[in-house]
Amino acid sequence: MKNKLSVKNVGTFLIFGGPSVFAFAAVVVIPFVVGLYLTFTNWDVRTADSSFIGFANYSEVFHDKIFLGQLGFTLKFVFFTVLIANLFAFFIALALTRGGRGEQWLRTGFFTPNLVGGIVLGYLWQTLFSQVLPYLGNKYGWEIFSTSWLTDTQTAFWALIIATAWQLVGYLMIIYIAGFTGVPTDVLEAASIDGASRSSVIRRIILPLTVPAIVICIFISLSRSFLTYDINLSLTKGGPFNSTELATYHIVQKAFLSNQYGIGQAEAVVLFAVVALIALTQSYLLKKLEVES
Repeated sequence: MKNKLSVKNVGTFLIFGGPSVFAFAAVVVIPFVVGLYLTFTNWDVRTADSSFIGFANYSEVFHDKIFLGQLGFTLKFVFFTVLIANLFAFFIALALTRGGRGEQWLRTGFFTPNLVGGIVLGYLWQTLFSQVLPYLGNKYGWEIFSTSWLTDTQTAFWALIIATAWQLVGYLMIIYIAGFTGVPTDVLEAASIDGASRSSVIRRIILPLTVPAIVICIFISLSRSFLTYDINLSLTKGGPFNSTELATYHIVQKAFLSNQYGIGQAEAVVLFAVVALIALTQSYLLKKLEVES
């Protein structure tokens, strides 16, 4: 009887869970394992050479000052992108959960940029920073917009952050809204009756009770910011003077343009390890702040 039940359970799993497991293995697990193996070879797609060379590629990565510098630049980019995207998403979500008119339309409007592909979005912002804003800046005397932001190393950095954060805000906003709906209304009403200010309610009630949503949003924004490539390609192409090349951009250039696939794959593994370490650390630390609602 037990054998029949186990066979039945296995069959049920294969019917309902089998396609998902197969897709996950084909898209994630197998490519990751193959990619990890390639980091120990000098694979050359032109000659089909893939001889084993041990840790030589990793040694090359940690001696590559350009990649290490771009990894540091990426950390700076991620910090400001995550901070700006989450702050805007949090307060927009807060404003759109107060029962006002037209909230659904506004939510849709803020979420729409997340549906736009990174390449298209990058070209849209490129037009804005290179043509629209300089035209308005010169016409109305706005010195900050008098020249294209993409031609200066400092402003190009912030242009890249703004475009990336703008795409993230709508998605994070939805998660924060879901978190706010889990805050007990009786607690908020009690605080209002006691005369608590809006800032006190946010700091002492809403923030502690929405830590799970904050953890998810920071985790998502961290991972997506670290893996930014399409916006980097279409908005700045790493310029001016290679000042906005993110680590992912460098990896693609190294692998597909320089034909150094083994080194490029090793750089990708190092980047993956950095992302995993930072994301898991922040998740562990923030989860300690969770409270029972």
